[in-house]
Amino acid sequence: MRRALTSLMIVAFAIAALAAAKPKFTATWKAPGAQNVTYVGKKIVGLVVSDDMSLRMSAEQALARALSERGVQGVPAFTLIPREEIHDKDRAKGWFDRAGAAGVVIMRLVDVSKEQTPSVVVWQSGVPYGSLWSYYPYAWGVSYDLTPGRTDVTLVVETLVFDVAGDRLLWAGTSETTNPAGAQALVKAIVDAAADEMKKQGLIRKK
Repeated sequence: MRRALTSLMIVAFAIAALAAAKPKFTATWKAPGAQNVTYVGKKIVGLVVSDDMSLRMSAEQALARALSERGVQGVPAFTLIPREEIHDKDRAKGWFDRAGAAGVVIMRLVDVSKEQTPSVVVWQSGVPYGSLWSYYPYAWGVSYDLTPGRTDVTLVVETLVFDVAGDRLLWAGTSETTNPAGAQALVKAIVDAAADEMKKQGLIRKK
């Protein structure tokens, strides 16, 4: 039986001893009018798609801290949604609604090489990326095997920003990181790089 590897952290810890490179965004997309949306002071949930709970907790805490540093209320998804309900989009939606979440940032490992990566065309097509709740079950359902024996590993990570109230994708990006130093360092580096990209595109306004 194939083992589902949906966690960027599993790979990150396995290669922690190797030299790390900074994330590089190879593709980004923003929704029309996204620059008019502001989340300053609002609750933003950070979700890392992984079935490894301990690693997911660590990464989501790092993601929430990185979000809070940018003026929003970063909240790790594991503190809101029970583990046994995280895969169920309807139950997850209820937890987001009750928490008063304004947005969600989702990070997902999509490849451990450069063979297949999401593209701007895919994000624009609307399926399954058109809304948070069409994307949600898709994200938890995609899996693949990690080929052993690599000395250098390039992680391809998809970072998405969804507006909860409007149920729409605001921003998407695909980044590549070679030999990350660890889970929390990887998440922070990707968030930093994503923030730089969003500033260039006018989604994050300078103070």
